[in-house]
Amino acid sequence: MSASGVAVLLSWLSCCGSALWRYYSNSQNYDIFSTRSTIKLEYEGTLFSEWSAPATCSIKNKRLPKTELRCSSPGIHAIKPIVSGPDLEEERYLSVDNSHICFLWYYKAIDFAHNLTQIIVLWIYDPENADPSELLWNATEPSLNSIILSKQLASLGQMPLIYTILKRKVYFPQERMKDGKWYFSVPMTASDVLKEVRGNQVAFQDCFIANSLFLLTFPLLTIPEIPGFLPISSPRGSQLIANWAACLPSFVVVVADMETFQTNDSFHTWTRIRVPPNILTEDERHNVSDVTVSRDGIFFIINGILYLKNYKAFTRLGSNVSLPDGGIIGITSRKWCWINYLLKNKERRSNMAIWTENEVYLGYDLLKFVKIVTTEKLKGLLNMSPTATLTIHNVEYTGHPLELALLLNYCIVCNASKTIYLVIYNEDTIQWVFQDFALDVTIDTFLIPYFLYSAMPELLLWDKHRIYYYYHNFTDTGVLQTTTEFGNLSRLSQNSIIHNVLMDYYGNIVVKMENNVMFYFKIKIKDAVKLHLWTNSTVKSLISFKPSGHMYLIYVFENGKIYPEEYPLKLESQSITFKTKEKCPYTAFHNDIFHFSYLLDKGQNLSFWAQIVYPENIGLYIVVESYGPKILEIKDQIHYEIALGYCSKTTTITFSQNINYEAVDDYFKLQYENTGLLLVHVRPSELAKTCPMSQKVFQISVGCDASKFIAVKGFTKKECLQHDFFYIIEQSYLRGQPSKPLRVKYNWDEYGCPLRVDFREKFHPLVQLYNDSGYVEDVEVNFIVWEIHGRDDYSFNNTMKKSGCLNEAQTWNSMIKLNKHLPLEEVWGPENYKHCFSYAIGKPGDLTQPYEIINKSNYNHLVWPLDHSGMYVFRVKILDPNYSFCNLTTIFAIETFGVIRSPNAYVVAAFLFLLMLLFFSILILSYFHYMRIYRKHIYEPLHKSKRKKKKN
Repeated sequence: MSASGVAVLLSWLSCCGSALWRYYSNSQNYDIFSTRSTIKLEYEGTLFSEWSAPATCSIKNKRLPKTELRCSSPGIHAIKPIVSGPDLEEERYLSVDNSHICFLWYYKAIDFAHNLTQIIVLWIYDPENADPSELLWNATEPSLNSIILSKQLASLGQMPLIYTILKRKVYFPQERMKDGKWYFSVPMTASDVLKEVRGNQVAFQDCFIANSLFLLTFPLLTIPEIPGFLPISSPRGSQLIANWAACLPSFVVVVADMETFQTNDSFHTWTRIRVPPNILTEDERHNVSDVTVSRDGIFFIINGILYLKNYKAFTRLGSNVSLPDGGIIGITSRKWCWINYLLKNKERRSNMAIWTENEVYLGYDLLKFVKIVTTEKLKGLLNMSPTATLTIHNVEYTGHPLELALLLNYCIVCNASKTIYLVIYNEDTIQWVFQDFALDVTIDTFLIPYFLYSAMPELLLWDKHRIYYYYHNFTDTGVLQTTTEFGNLSRLSQNSIIHNVLMDYYGNIVVKMENNVMFYFKIKIKDAVKLHLWTNSTVKSLISFKPSGHMYLIYVFENGKIYPEEYPLKLESQSITFKTKEKCPYTAFHNDIFHFSYLLDKGQNLSFWAQIVYPENIGLYIVVESYGPKILEIKDQIHYEIALGYCSKTTTITFSQNINYEAVDDYFKLQYENTGLLLVHVRPSELAKTCPMSQKVFQISVGCDASKFIAVKGFTKKECLQHDFFYIIEQSYLRGQPSKPLRVKYNWDEYGCPLRVDFREKFHPLVQLYNDSGYVEDVEVNFIVWEIHGRDDYSFNNTMKKSGCLNEAQTWNSMIKLNKHLPLEEVWGPENYKHCFSYAIGKPGDLTQPYEIINKSNYNHLVWPLDHSGMYVFRVKILDPNYSFCNLTTIFAIETFGVIRSPNAYVVAAFLFLLMLLFFSILILSYFHYMRIYRKHIYEPLHKSKRKKKKN
């Protein structure tokens, strides 16, 4: 529904509530609020007379409660309605920019499930001249104005690109503009969901296009409504309950006192969640006390029992999934999105926590639940008296991606008061840490925790009337103050009580009361200001935020409808702080931290800079806070400048490692001790509510990057006939000389295409490092190779002496002798590598042996046998212990050819025997033949032959 549509409903309800006024802009999220913008004013109430505005602003019809305002000059403009009663309406100080940003990007996504891609269609629109469907974000095609505008800017050189925020990838249009639209093809992803449209700096009539941030993930389907199913809701008269996926804030479930609603696009569209009849009683269906969203579906707590609603069924959960059958008092999920995180001991982390008075369970995907602690166990861990009463007060995930906090009720005589303690549990290290936190409250007090987006644990707690802050790892504590009433927010909001508190990723915090009065402050700030009244007290609402980070309000009306409305928090806070004359202590805060998470492997460092500019004589500086294991050294360098009354401090911070993993006693233990995750918070030393985005929180993980892998250059799976086959390895070519030949199946999927190499050619493998983004570098460090089927009929061209060894180097044979109990692939690796280039390491020996370690620059090659060809399948392992936390291996195959096989000795002997036999047989036969001739001529006289001739 449009802003005007929501306004009609709000106005209809204004008869029963207090008068108020608000304003709207045509641009989404109030992104454009300038001298070019049309500002729509709206008054709710019955005493309206006319609008009051400065001379630099013009009102279309100042006597209408709904009208339009334009301001021709930038600056702060005082706007208010004049009413006929004795009471005065609030005056707002609207900040109108003189921005050259006039146009916005419109995008829509088309899903193609068969190849897991999405087509993004983009065009440019002008909010002041757009079609209503474009303003409502339900347009399927650009309007005529948008087509003309897009083509005009394209002719001037405009071409958009899509950048991903998390993985820093760039996507280009598939083709040239077509019908005023650009088309992009992007893969569906669950880990790189935040994207931004950026265009060239091309102007049309001195106007530019604003970049647009949006969320794009796998298609998320809402549970369909089924005819005949019944509503499920909270008790009548209760406030709205909501939950959303931390990394998909557009996927929201809202439980009202008449229906439950679900959306996958921040309530641009929505469905009702209903349940089959005859499963719950009428009272049970209207008694939802909590709700949580996960990949498995939507979880409800009803009368202490957990239920799951998904696409297939509505199911009661209990002992069938290792949960209690009753007595559940709470369920919670993560509030902050950390897509990347390092786990040392576990394969996955939980996505929800469920608790009773005495037990806590963690929930994982596929309905797996694990009990992690009981209060009896906590008593022992915390050395508490066994006679004391200890119960679980509340549970909440912290800002750390792997930690969970428990608030505990502790009392000896539980009549009037109790003490709230806090413990933090790390899911990866499985450690409980008792915090320096104790709060004495009355026995009936119930506190709700909210951990802030920061590096160190920082917490807001609230009861019905006050908010308690715990900053800087619980060392800076107190009650959030106001200008009057000593921080009692109820007294400043007509005795209403606190409904919900929401913080965004930029440090803005909004407190909403049940009657829709709101208060505002920032992280590290110890006082709050009351915002202008925006919503009537008769409307049920709550605050949420969009994927872009902008807050918005969700309204649920008595007719069973739900509507979202954008809320201009920045403009509203500027208006209030303008009245209080509060100023930001600095003028600019910049940094070059572009990622939310960094992963450091061995030997890698991280450097960044942060700069603050402020008026001189104030003395600000950059604060860098870290929370986590002490596995990195931190060094900083400060550069200071002063000019024209302003100071500039630039701090360069470097996180580095200096651990040497070579030849240590316990390689794997040292690795474990020096891996982990820490959070870093960079901020100015002083803050104010008027400051712009003033913090940067990110994580640094030290450990194995699971996206890394190695490959040998020149080997593919595309340049050969893709098939499996068998071949025989003679027993004489195998390690250990077995009694039989080995028949081997060549697994093409695993080994890839074999490289054919002439038997006279030496081969030097070039190992390359890759990650998800592609090629990273050539591997310069040492690595080893071995034939995985046990062949040892190959060698190396370098000797130990030629390689520069001073003592005998490690070889496969020597390592096998030292580690007979291990399989071949584990006998030699970075954990036991020792070099041979020092007299202090190793022992003297025969340095004419082949040197079996290869690197890029040592010109060590594989040498093939000269008397036979063969198929060799090698595995490569990185040997350098200071190269990576990962066990980097790969496989390549080589087929040698060109050898003319020597015949078998028996065959040769038999052939020679036959040849000699034939020779002697011929010799003997010829002897007897000639002897016969000789005898004939001896015994027959010669004169007989002469007489015969004469007769004739």
